[in-house]
Amino acid sequence: MTDELPFRPCVGIALFNDKGKVFVGERIGSPGGWQLPQGGIDPGEDIETAFFREMKEEIGTDQASILRVMDRPLRYRLPPRLIGQLWNGRYGGQEQHWVAARFTGTDDDISINAHDPAEFSRWQWISLGAILDLVVPFKRDTYSAVIEAFGDFSKN
Repeated sequence: MTDELPFRPCVGIALFNDKGKVFVGERIGSPGGWQLPQGGIDPGEDIETAFFREMKEEIGTDQASILRVMDRPLRYRLPPRLIGQLWNGRYGGQEQHWVAARFTGTDDDISINAHDPAEFSRWQWISLGAILDLVVPFKRDTYSAVIEAFGDFSKN
């Protein structure tokens, strides 16, 4: 069934601070389920516009400069148990356009409760490679590709 559903167009955000750590948030309702910020690309919206809008919605700030956009989108399919629970059952997964950016604000600028409803219950800065131990299994291949594409911006 998921193979017949289209992919949701999406932007993914690898936001690096000045120490080379990346922002991750723990999803509300999914204890232990950490991820990089991400969200849908609205009709008629380009990747850069979606990047700044989603960043503002999910973490309360758009203070960043884009470093690189991945040269190809990444796709993942949802596990069958999640079909119907997300996006009103319209999509079988996501096609994500990943953007690496340098955070130009301070930690005080971040507000994970800026949007209603909030996406994250808590957040932290970590090395990019450490995210594989924190994400849900069906996103690990995607995050491995993000690490490979943007690893030069990260520091251990």
